Amino acid sequence: MKNMRTLQKRIAYQLQQGSLDAEVTGITCDSRKVQPQNVFVCIRGNRMDGHVYAEEAVERGAAVLVAERELEGIPEKVTVLVVKDSREALAQLSCAWEDDPAQHFVTIGVTGTKGKTTTAYMIYEILRKAGIRAGLIGTIETRIGEKSIPSENTTPEPVVLQKLFSEMMREGCTHVVMEVSSQAEKQHRCDGFTFDYGVFTNIGNDHIGAGEHASFAEYLSCKKKLLRTCRTGIVNRDDKRFPEIIRQSTCRLVTFGCREKADFMAADAALDQALEHPTQEINPEDFKAIGPADLPAKPLEKA
Repeated sequence: MKNMRTLQKRIAYQLQQGSLDAEVTGITCDSRKVQPQNVFVCIRGNRMDGHVYAEEAVERGAAVLVAERELEGIPEKVTVLVVKDSREALAQLSCAWEDDPAQHFVTIGVTGTKGKTTTAYMIYEILRKAGIRAGLIGTIETRIGEKSIPSENTTPEPVVLQKLFSEMMREGCTHVVMEVSSQAEKQHRCDGFTFDYGVFTNIGNDHIGAGEHASFAEYLSCKKKLLRTCRTGIVNRDDKRFPEIIRQSTCRLVTFGCREKADFMAADAALDQALEHPTQEINPEDFKAIGPADLPAKPLEKA
């Protein structure tokens, strides 16, 4: 149980009614899962509006409601906070509820139209081979130690995501690799923490239409958000939209590729050598020494 005064510090709001001294037992945006003394965050989705279920949430025992507009007919004993964006608020409150577990890991986010899952698994397996205890969150599953949990979304909703981070921390993970979808960025699921590394594989004309993105411009904008919420961005230099991808990025940029000049380039000789020695052991000590300070310090000029 936590006091709402502790949680509310992370969000901008107006107090419609009630007290910030409310004691709460958890956070949810699903009215069907509300437990006594929960915070219920009203989310507007493509098909349903959580504001419609505010009264139902109160009937189930919600002590605090977070909404994007003032609510009518709510008992005076229930605290109501009005925010500009309830999805942003949900992410920030979820981080605060779990005491910001992401700050205890090296976090690696992977985005792109194609290759997110493959790339995430490759990074995860490299870490494991190097003797590093890592967690994985993606389209297929979440891995925590030896446990595998089937995924409902490529990138979980904030409440679920932060709970998974907390479980990984308890299991001794020091690194987390996760896929970051454009929908997740659009819906602020990863707000509230900064990735140490953001990997951008490529961008193409996909996920545009009803229930996804209204245009390619919106899709690209959501994808690019990762390069504003990570410390080091690792970007495909061969992508024809590379100048657009890195525009407005705020992180240090490192590039990879095969054709265009990049910081890290794949070459036939290196590939042949890897194929000749597919079981070559990785020195964990060498790998653990690699960090942001060891990457090229000179940033690329942004277009």
